[in-house]
Amino acid sequence: MSIVEEIALRQSIRLGLLVVGLLAAVIYAVAFCHRPPSIWKTVIKTIPMPAFAAAVAVSFGSWAVVVALLLSALGDLALSRDGEKAFLVGLISFAAAHVAYVFYFWDIGTGPLAIPVLLVVLVVFALSTERWLSPFTGNLRWPVRAYVVIICAMGATAFGLADRPLAMAGAIAFMASDSLLAIQLFRMKPDAALQRMVSIALWVLYAGGQFLIVAGVGWATPLF
Repeated sequence: MSIVEEIALRQSIRLGLLVVGLLAAVIYAVAFCHRPPSIWKTVIKTIPMPAFAAAVAVSFGSWAVVVALLLSALGDLALSRDGEKAFLVGLISFAAAHVAYVFYFWDIGTGPLAIPVLLVVLVVFALSTERWLSPFTGNLRWPVRAYVVIICAMGATAFGLADRPLAMAGAIAFMASDSLLAIQLFRMKPDAALQRMVSIALWVLYAGGQFLIVAGVGWATPLF
């Protein structure tokens, strides 16, 4: 097989994996994200991120992105189940995924001070969680506080990706999904009328955000 043929094959495999991941994400949003835990909910939820990770790997993309996506898949698996232990596993997994993104974004970007105004907004957001989030987290207060710091660090480094707008938009969407999840878990009643809408919105932001990160910085040349 020639180099040209190998590149074409890898691009075809990458496209197929991305389609599988996106299709599973859509199915989950439409049919599963608002339902109680089940084996099928867990299976469908954990397909997109490994599919995206494989697409990055087959394209000789960044291993930091591959690791972040696989850690996110572990977080998806944990959060598809009920209970505080599952939540903590998910929290740790996603925190580690954000840390992987922090190092990668810092390495390829211009640092967190590229857009000072947005950085100030991010700091204000982090401080505001002490009023609207921390008092409602009970025994999980310190783990949640640590997570807020980590996701804000990811957002800060993402602001250095001004020349890679897809990835920057994806990181912001990822942060927005985390914020919605916090509201859903700690500020909304389980039977609230908006539960279903919030579940769909946070999944779309999360899966869409990860896809944009992959498309923007998963490999040498942006997907779009």
